[in-house]
Amino acid sequence: MSEPVYTSDLKQALTGDREARFVWLCNFEVEREWALDYVGLPAPRVSNTTATVQRMEELGALLAEPADYLLLDRPLSGGYRRYIEKSGLGAPTELLTRAPAGAGGTSRAVLDSPELMDRLRTLARGGAYLMPMGNSAQEQRISEQTGLRPAVPDAGVYERVNSKIYSRRLVEELRLRAIPGFCCETVGELHRALDRDWGDNAGSVIVKDAFGVSGRGLVVVDSGRKADRLLRLIDRRARSTGDDRIHVVVESFLPKRFDLNYQFTIDRTGSTRLDFVKEALTAGGVHLGHVMPANLTAEQHATLAEAAQLLGARLYADGFFGVVGVDALLGADDLVYPVLEINARLNMSSYQGRVTELFQRPGGVALAKHYPLRLDAPVPFEEVAEALGPLADPPEDGTGLVITCFGTVNAQADSPPPFGGRLYSVLFAHDARQLTELDRRVEGTLRRFGIDERTP
Repeated sequence: MSEPVYTSDLKQALTGDREARFVWLCNFEVEREWALDYVGLPAPRVSNTTATVQRMEELGALLAEPADYLLLDRPLSGGYRRYIEKSGLGAPTELLTRAPAGAGGTSRAVLDSPELMDRLRTLARGGAYLMPMGNSAQEQRISEQTGLRPAVPDAGVYERVNSKIYSRRLVEELRLRAIPGFCCETVGELHRALDRDWGDNAGSVIVKDAFGVSGRGLVVVDSGRKADRLLRLIDRRARSTGDDRIHVVVESFLPKRFDLNYQFTIDRTGSTRLDFVKEALTAGGVHLGHVMPANLTAEQHATLAEAAQLLGARLYADGFFGVVGVDALLGADDLVYPVLEINARLNMSSYQGRVTELFQRPGGVALAKHYPLRLDAPVPFEEVAEALGPLADPPEDGTGLVITCFGTVNAQADSPPPFGGRLYSVLFAHDARQLTELDRRVEGTLRRFGIDERTP
């Protein structure tokens, strides 16, 4: 089994040094920070990160190399850490905040941890880099106050290129095949975007915040009545605040075969490399997983490869380098729509890189997903491993299972039982039939803990 090079290739692209030492900070939902100065849809602004999303920072343990460091607000389960080490991937050194993260997430907790900040200063003197999932003002302060060199562009660049409005305008500028829709930056523009014939065959549209994430900050409008209700809410807010700004996109739904996700990396010289293309599994705007490889023709794959080069050059011209994930769509007409939105940051699929490189065989298939659990009490990792039996062993000959995040299983344990948990995994098999059977076997073993049948 050869050593994985996915992360060292990323280090080469970002720093010019394959042996660079990274301090990883997996600040999921960094979009909340980028959205602070933008007006979205009327909704309570939730400032805190949910416990489950907070625990997803543990996904970084499989992306980091053993010589790296991973910032966490609480330690990995000892059993899970031993499991990672047994897999052959190795595990990074854990750097813990003084207290569990609050509303500001791990970045805020790091800034509030004097001893940890001193440790980061020591690492900075040794030449380490800070590698956040995405850079905002908080992560930038960590770099500035510790001396850790940022492996990524500054926060202003991230904010500019991650807006859904930016994505749509880039598609138009580059003349890529676009999802029909509008960019709206004033209430009047939104009125015009929703001024349409809402007859029986009109179809639905989706209105999305410029920085919406994880199925939040969006609303489906499928009738004139719903459009009027939404516009009344927005008009009322604009009158009360005296501010008619709004930052949303309005897009039509297209018949599709499936969603796509592809990733490319822009190095510091502007060279763009397509990393992978996957089928994306979603429901209601919420990410559920990936199927690898995507079932595309050579021509369809080439369309995405060409789009990656065009997007990479344009993003680099705007000051961005690093990892870019793009959501795309294969229409029912077999046409590729190469940009639904650009996520110029690490993505869920980014965290699967070393795992798939190590265990997916040529010609094999893989499925990344989470198993939703309903638990009456916290479950130790050892109990999950016991239930899985031989499936808890590292995959052999391209077949098996890797647990990619365990902390999310018990993240909601402070809630009244039964509480929801998620076991993130990647499954490997020789073909689609075998993959489906493996998925059923895993789900069957987990039923002893209770499976949540509800769709997010």
